[in-house]
Amino acid sequence: MGSVLKPLVVERIDKDENVLGDEESRIGVLVDNCESVNRENLDGGQEVEIISPKREESEVEKEAWKLLNDAVVTYCGSPVGTVAANDPGDKMPLNYDQVFIRDFVPSALAFLLRGEGEIVKNFLLHTLQLQSWEKTVDCYSPGQGLMPASFKVRAVPLDDNKFEEVLDPDFGESAIGRVAPVDSGLWWIILLRAYGKLTGDYALQERVDVQTGIKLILKLCLTDGFDMFPSLLVTDGSCMIDRRMGIHGHPLEIQCSCEALFYSALRCSREMIVVNDGSKNLVKAINNRLSALSFHIREYYWVDMNKINEIYRYKTEEYSTEATNKFNIYPEQIPSWLMDWIPEEGGYMIGNLQPAHMDFRFFTLGNLWSVVSSLGTPKHNEAILNLIEAKWDDLVGNMPLKICYPALEREDWRIITGSDPKNTPWSYHNGGSWPTLLWQVSLTSFAKCMFC
Repeated sequence: MGSVLKPLVVERIDKDENVLGDEESRIGVLVDNCESVNRENLDGGQEVEIISPKREESEVEKEAWKLLNDAVVTYCGSPVGTVAANDPGDKMPLNYDQVFIRDFVPSALAFLLRGEGEIVKNFLLHTLQLQSWEKTVDCYSPGQGLMPASFKVRAVPLDDNKFEEVLDPDFGESAIGRVAPVDSGLWWIILLRAYGKLTGDYALQERVDVQTGIKLILKLCLTDGFDMFPSLLVTDGSCMIDRRMGIHGHPLEIQCSCEALFYSALRCSREMIVVNDGSKNLVKAINNRLSALSFHIREYYWVDMNKINEIYRYKTEEYSTEATNKFNIYPEQIPSWLMDWIPEEGGYMIGNLQPAHMDFRFFTLGNLWSVVSSLGTPKHNEAILNLIEAKWDDLVGNMPLKICYPALEREDWRIITGSDPKNTPWSYHNGGSWPTLLWQVSLTSFAKCMFC
């Protein structure tokens, strides 16, 4: 699907480069252990110098940076991302040798916190170019604003034994199951906001092409349809859990990781959209959705001891606008493991909510992002962290961090996953251990200053 993309002219952002900021709110960027210094520039404006930490890196950090730098992908001589997995011994990497939007985000934050913004800026602009590509699966094309799940740099042969590099994106037409990535555009918006906050380079988000890209993504997410709820209606496998795992409908992994991701992207977009006559209706729609979404998730997805006791007392088949059991949930759905598992001072956002169905599994990514994005209330956030601490052995154990708990077993595994051999109990997406989730645990401590 390759087509020639010319290299973008991207100015380098070095650790000690001064980044101009033209508003007071853009001055004084604080980056982890780094410090920022405001100075008067020659034109009388303010500029910010991001100073990297002075401490010496440990051997573990040096090794980590070597591994990360070895995974960097270049396009036309410039870095544009990191591969999803870099295993020299893997002779059949499938698509793990590609740059995934969701997988690059933690690498991007690491580069930004180190003062290396060039690779992140290149990534954001090149993936933006890919957004405008025509995507077709069996003669049908999805919405124009769809971002690719991943892309690969390929060498296309020309005349005289010469080659030209092109970017070859995957919008789901090559993916197992042919599912379009709902979360890619949301991650892109969040990373764009983080880039501006951590570098002070707000000119990037104000570019016409970048503003258009944000609006196209939002148009996909905010389009009116048949749905009665403010959460996103998606198919199974459209996010980090990209195989059949019973997360179709309105899953927390989309609502909280792609509704906390959705919520985060809406908040970030509201801060980045240039407000004018052409965008004021969009900003109004964002504000309306944020209000409705936060109420919906906090009210109907939250589970703690009090909520469980309330569900046990639910009346069913209520036909009324004043119904308490709005989704006609049958109390018999409450799993036997739940009452003994949930701590008195803890709680969490359930995995999914549909008519007559509540998925009580604990999805780590969705709950962490509900904390990161402030989708939950402060009380909710504290309860989620209390639960993680109380159930440390179940969720962390010897190999952190379980992607969900508990795993689907026996008939549930056979029916819900379709007997998926990769998602056997306590493997891969079905309760498997994902150390990469640890970066989001760390993120909960300083996410507010990074994204909001």
